Amino acid sequence: MEPIRVLQVVTIMNRGGLETMLMNYYRQMDRTKVQFDFMVHREEEGDYDNEIIRMGGKIFKMPPIRPGNYRKYFKELEAFFYTNKNYKVVHAHINENSAFVLKYAKQANISGRIAHSHLAGLPLDFKLPFRLYAKMNLNENTNHFFACSIEAGDWLFGSKKTSDRQIKVFKNAINCKEFSFNPPVRKKVREAFKIEDKFVIGHVGRFNSQKNHSFLIDIFSEVYKRNNKAVLMLVGVGNLEREIKQKVKRLNLCESVHFLGLRSDIPELMQAMDVFLFPSFYEGLGVVLIEAQAAGLKCITSTGTPKEADVTETVEFLDLKKPAEYWAQKVLRNTQIYNRNLDTKKLINKGYDVSTNISWLSKLYVSHYQ
Repeated sequence: MEPIRVLQVVTIMNRGGLETMLMNYYRQMDRTKVQFDFMVHREEEGDYDNEIIRMGGKIFKMPPIRPGNYRKYFKELEAFFYTNKNYKVVHAHINENSAFVLKYAKQANISGRIAHSHLAGLPLDFKLPFRLYAKMNLNENTNHFFACSIEAGDWLFGSKKTSDRQIKVFKNAINCKEFSFNPPVRKKVREAFKIEDKFVIGHVGRFNSQKNHSFLIDIFSEVYKRNNKAVLMLVGVGNLEREIKQKVKRLNLCESVHFLGLRSDIPELMQAMDVFLFPSFYEGLGVVLIEAQAAGLKCITSTGTPKEADVTETVEFLDLKKPAEYWAQKVLRNTQIYNRNLDTKKLINKGYDVSTNISWLSKLYVSHYQ
């Protein structure tokens, strides 16, 4: 028998949190029974595209979802579902814009229409009114409501859905064993970067306004004033990268801030870190925080991150209204060596390991094909 095919709807399959989570599930899914295809909204190639194709997935490119482009986009959605009649499950990960995809999926009589919330807020920009309009029309076209946290579910679907227990908090799970603390790997990575005797602060995330890199640099600057053996490892790319590099240069921190770009070796890099610093303005959950906890790292994040991210009861939440000096003092409390041999059972028992969720997800998908 041919496997059933599930359409995953994303912006682009780059190495972001939700995309990495999707790939974690895709790699471990029994692909003789369930196969993923991807609808993306960028013309350029995504970081995971080649791997998806190797595993038997298909990638369908759609135009970006932009005000002024809606009419063309809606026509292409309608044409897509008219042409591709084999799907009975559409799993949409584009937050409020999932409303558009699921509307046309509903018109095509697709029975499994999943909207999956990965954020708990939106930036204030010119698109906000259009996004709010989409959000208002989401629930009527959805019959499975997923969220990476309660806050993310409340934000996208409304608190009534949460109180009525209609929302499935579906964990942004990882492969816990892949991140378990490994002293030989730590030694190897620190030697490679020539940071053997350094206090290493780490961050993983796109260079965009949500991740608050400018404040992150302010914090590191204050840390460095107090400990000149501190270094900062920044993993990721994005439209604000150049601006942040200029700021680092102005502050004379170029020798101590490492811009690592896109990386496929996040588990290894986390072994080299001592503290994970994550001052985002808002997060749906922050899957990299789960990865950092699996690596046994001390994590300091903002109150814009849901409390659910503190799976191991070791995450510290700080108010972004506090000055950089305050954050720096909290970071510097962790300069001493601490036990990183985390019992991964904590993560597994709370549903943050892929293997504990994959059976349930697979059964849900298959149920729409029976």
